[in-house]
Amino acid sequence: MGLEDDGIAGITGDRLPDERRIEGDLSESVRPGGALWALASAGPQLRESAAIAADAGLGTLAEEGRPRALVVAGVGTAARTGDVLATVAGPRCPVPILGHRSAGVPGWVGAADVVIAVSASGRSPEALAAAEAAARRGARLVAIGAPDSELQSLAERARASFVAVPRRAPARLSLWALTVPVLMAARELGLVNLVEADIAETARRLDEDAERCRPDADAYVNPAKELAMNLAGSVPVVWGSSPLAGVAARRFGDMLAANSRYPVVSGELGEVGRGRVGLLDGVFGSLAEGQKDIFADPEGEEELTRLRIILMRDDGLDGDDSTPKPDTRRADAVADLAQRRGIRCDVLPAEGGCALERLASLIAVPDFASVYLALAHGLDPMRVPAVSEMKDLTLGAE
Repeated sequence: MGLEDDGIAGITGDRLPDERRIEGDLSESVRPGGALWALASAGPQLRESAAIAADAGLGTLAEEGRPRALVVAGVGTAARTGDVLATVAGPRCPVPILGHRSAGVPGWVGAADVVIAVSASGRSPEALAAAEAAARRGARLVAIGAPDSELQSLAERARASFVAVPRRAPARLSLWALTVPVLMAARELGLVNLVEADIAETARRLDEDAERCRPDADAYVNPAKELAMNLAGSVPVVWGSSPLAGVAARRFGDMLAANSRYPVVSGELGEVGRGRVGLLDGVFGSLAEGQKDIFADPEGEEELTRLRIILMRDDGLDGDDSTPKPDTRRADAVADLAQRRGIRCDVLPAEGGCALERLASLIAVPDFASVYLALAHGLDPMRVPAVSEMKDLTLGAE
């Protein structure tokens, strides 16, 4: 049963998912500008952004040597680029990499530091304020955002490097276009080991996953459709087994909330073991599973909402001595605890020969799954009325 217009413009969809919606005509999502089209273009996004960044004069960043610290300023997906940088750089990075998700910059930032201000639109108040504060304090500044934007104008006034990333989709569907310039700036500063082969292999991985998740592939061969329907009607709990997998887990939480409108618990297993694992024994976990009637009529009374565990597992690279080997004991323990309680658990393993590719392998399929889950509910993942209204209300209040 569809949801009637209740006076809040743009809210449509069905509370109950229907798999037939993702097996039918998805032309609106695959056309240029649609959600599935944007995700399918992740590989080309990455390649284009790398070429743009290579021509942006980032080499001048190294002229003053290694910075004391690097700050990545932005909100939403822009902030996630800093998380990606931190995990690709690894724990042995010679300087701290900090994400800053509010206006301005930390009080200690000065001429010895580098600030990367990221905004897909080039209009984010937080990124603009960070870029302005960095320039005022004499920090080296890199700005990344849409061409001909306020952020570009500010960067030009500050004589700072600007990477003009074309905006062809909402920020959350442009993760790779925004991330690659951040990584390449850090490479120029000697903070991350990112070779051209890593970029090429990551783009290839994104291409291959886009092919596997294509709209005309049935659910039994499309891992994103299968994951979407596994999550349908549940409370998703997405946990990553390492810092790298934790970034992917939080990214999936972002996408499920924005695209599918699902409440999500996400994070890294290092934190989970300190309390959140108690969800397994809660009212949506073992207590719900214990009340399940295997003889109940599936068409009768509605089932209780239950947890669905998504375990993103990163066991590290064999023979890689550059970073500590991830501790896999927590991942094994969570899978075992879920099995004992009858809680459904999907395990997504990281694959690839470098940190960036392994991260991409944990992000691509879940990104598609969040869109397919939205479509199964009759939701338009490209239109999020609450987000638009929030922006209007907050801007109007200023």
